[in-house]
Amino acid sequence: MPGPSAHVVIVTGPSGAGRSTAINALEDLGFEAIDNLPLRLLPRLLKGTPPDRPLALGIDPRTRDFGAEELLRAYDGLRADAAYTVDLIYLDCEPGTLLRRYSETRRRHPLAPDADPADGIALERQMLAPLRDRADVLIDTTSLSVHDTRLRIEHVFAPGSGARMAIQLTSFSYRRGVPQAADMVFDCRFLRNPHWDATLRPKDGRDDAVRAYIAEDDRFAPFRDQVMGMLDLLLPAFKEEGKSHLTVAFGCTGGKHRSVAMTEISGQALAEQGWQVSIRHRDVENDRIRADSSTAIKPGEAAKP
Repeated sequence: MPGPSAHVVIVTGPSGAGRSTAINALEDLGFEAIDNLPLRLLPRLLKGTPPDRPLALGIDPRTRDFGAEELLRAYDGLRADAAYTVDLIYLDCEPGTLLRRYSETRRRHPLAPDADPADGIALERQMLAPLRDRADVLIDTTSLSVHDTRLRIEHVFAPGSGARMAIQLTSFSYRRGVPQAADMVFDCRFLRNPHWDATLRPKDGRDDAVRAYIAEDDRFAPFRDQVMGMLDLLLPAFKEEGKSHLTVAFGCTGGKHRSVAMTEISGQALAEQGWQVSIRHRDVENDRIRADSSTAIKPGEAAKP
């Protein structure tokens, strides 16, 4: 009989979002922590007998030879190897908060050392977008203290701690693909589409008017109730099985209206029931990242007067 698989946790995210805090928290939980590991050394590190201790590996754009696609290939290779259990953690943060943190510490951004930190922040978020899409665990530290971030890590990864199962709800666009880390997927494309209302098209599913428009569909309430009934049945079972985190995805055509509304409504209901819930809107957020990065100054490029 094969022995238990070795646990490898890859930690990434934009500079200033709390990656070092997560690495330190994992080290305190008994992980062997290696930060800023060059990607070319990863195969050599894991070659041969799997480690007898769980590994926490910090990899981000500051790392030599970094590339999001290269890291994802390494991640997929580990997932395909029965000797390993692998998780990809993404520490995220709103650009405005990242900029404030850089201003408070007076640090230069590693990707724009001679330019405005805002340019480095936008460029880094663009580089990391493929990793954010594939993350098994996404932690938004925008409103979290260092202590809160450590607690989130402990909730998910503390062995035998009786920690609560972390549930991530995400919206997405089918045109851009189903999130590969999703454990459960609900298709919202049959619901009334606010895209066809010119006054609602620029808004998203977090807007009250958009939600009211969708709720006017006679199929909305039964769908919402069926989804919540299924989650009420399955979540305790997953927790009992020892699952530490679960991703539930809601999809629609553009990933902006119906899926966002269902994600918000379901997340609020689950949070009120006492579940540990985080929400992400993959394509709404990625569109914003692309818009921010379109004006970013590339490293080494002089700012225009």
